[in-house]
Amino acid sequence: MWDNHRLLRGIANLLLLASILTLLVAGAQWVVRSGLLPIRAVHIRSKLTHVTQEQLRYVAEHELKGSFLTVDITETRAAFEKLPWVRKVSVRRSWPDRLEIDVEEHQAAARWAENGLVNTYGEWFDAAFSQPLPLLAGPKGSEKEMLAAYLAFKQVLQPVGVLPEELKLSARRAWQVKLDNSVILELGRQDIGLRVGRFAASWRDQLSRLSYKIEYVDLRYPNGFAVRMPDYKPGKGTPAMPRPAA
Repeated sequence: MWDNHRLLRGIANLLLLASILTLLVAGAQWVVRSGLLPIRAVHIRSKLTHVTQEQLRYVAEHELKGSFLTVDITETRAAFEKLPWVRKVSVRRSWPDRLEIDVEEHQAAARWAENGLVNTYGEWFDAAFSQPLPLLAGPKGSEKEMLAAYLAFKQVLQPVGVLPEELKLSARRAWQVKLDNSVILELGRQDIGLRVGRFAASWRDQLSRLSYKIEYVDLRYPNGFAVRMPDYKPGKGTPAMPRPAA
């Protein structure tokens, strides 16, 4: 074996290669641990409306830990997503010393009860907003369903000149709508879309032409609806309405 020069050269080359690889690994580990590649720039690539540069700078200065190679991308993303108007963040490294960050903001679609907002995905979030928005109030977890209902009601009602302003869903799943003219619609728990459509047709053809102030329309009746008009005085012999359905 020791006379086999070819074999000895092969073993020597393997040992040399192993030594080089060990040095490279050790060098790479030293570079990573030494912080020789600091993050010198954080580039926010998104055009933002509600999130301020001061908020982003604060997160970058106080939450980013490590060098270009050691910074935890998941933790960095989570740090930016703590900001009130931030819905989602993506982070990637850009060699040799920069982080590229894309920020998706919440787009407010409605207010939620007495606390927070609902975005266009039907997700609740907590932020301050001064502009007028429709109000949704219902059981926790029903935000997406209620936003979808609001948009459906708006599509039906807008062509006849009214808009939903407040939407309520009770624990028993009964729906109530307040319109922008202060009229309240009681929709109950069944056939909600049909009842809104029935009101829209009646408002277009009859109700909007009445000279009386309308406060309340109960659409829970199987074949009609009841209207409350405070200044209307019924004459004798006015028939009583049947009890409403669910």
